[in-house]
Amino acid sequence: MNGFPGFVLRRLAGAVITLFVLSVIIYVVFYVTPGNVAQITCGPRCSPAQVQQVAGQLHLDDPLYVRYWHFLQGVFVGQDYSTGTSVEHCAAPCLGQSYQTGREVTDIIRAKLPVSFSLVSGAMVMWLLLGVGTGVLSAWRRGRLSERVLTAVTLAGVATPVFVIGLVLMIVVCGELQLLPFPQYVNFTDDPEQWAWNLLLPWLSLALIEAAGFARLTRASMLETLAEDHIRTFRAYGVGERAVIVRHALRGATASVIALNAVTVGSAVGGAVLTETLFGLPGIGQELVRAVKVVDLPVVVGMVLVTGFFVVLANAVADVLYAVADRRVVLA
Repeated sequence: MNGFPGFVLRRLAGAVITLFVLSVIIYVVFYVTPGNVAQITCGPRCSPAQVQQVAGQLHLDDPLYVRYWHFLQGVFVGQDYSTGTSVEHCAAPCLGQSYQTGREVTDIIRAKLPVSFSLVSGAMVMWLLLGVGTGVLSAWRRGRLSERVLTAVTLAGVATPVFVIGLVLMIVVCGELQLLPFPQYVNFTDDPEQWAWNLLLPWLSLALIEAAGFARLTRASMLETLAEDHIRTFRAYGVGERAVIVRHALRGATASVIALNAVTVGSAVGGAVLTETLFGLPGIGQELVRAVKVVDLPVVVGMVLVTGFFVVLANAVADVLYAVADRRVVLA
């Protein structure tokens, strides 16, 4: 299939293959590790017979490819697992059961995902507005004092860790100026206004770091576009400077911004771990830190796999949007 539909199908097929490879890597890294997984799953009070029963239920004595097949079966059709005294069914998509709490990993992810989604999506809107806006202003005011100040600010943003920005914002905004309360997550459906106010500082902390890259890329792309012949032609025909900037130069930077945004979403997921921990937000990042500390392998694997899924999805969507912005990509 040629044309745009074929391009979309190829990108979707690539995303599926990437997810499969990712699942293999995650399984090998976390599940094929030394240590008595059956004993950890069953608990310290289980008898040797119960531990052996759990090992059989988890297929720990099977070859590696068989164990991975059972792992995939759990994701797509569900699976039965033993707690040492009984057998329970885990409906698809089954990512296992927490060693510490006994809850299904999918239930934990469903509870934590809205917090992380709210954090990353809100921060994404802010870093696009701040980054692209700053880049446009820097290109427009090239060679002036305001452009030098904006460039210095963006460089400082790249060099500053997210936890430093978050800590400074909390001390100044919440402590000294008392303009905002210390963040406490509120469900969007309960109170949209409080939801936004309590996430404003976490959004800024994450967005200020990422906006710097968008500002530099937008500025460079616009300066390159402004130096082209057709821009000089527009100016010669009397087209206003604002129209040249917005309608023509900014449009030339759109494809690059889309591509960078896909990569930034992936890095923002890592930054969300620090941001959630710093502000005490009960999201996937904070839960992942807890699971790593107590070696809760099913939770760690589930969190990493779901996070990887959204990163791959973001890149696939970005590829399609990139092709919409620049149709030459479809022919590549």
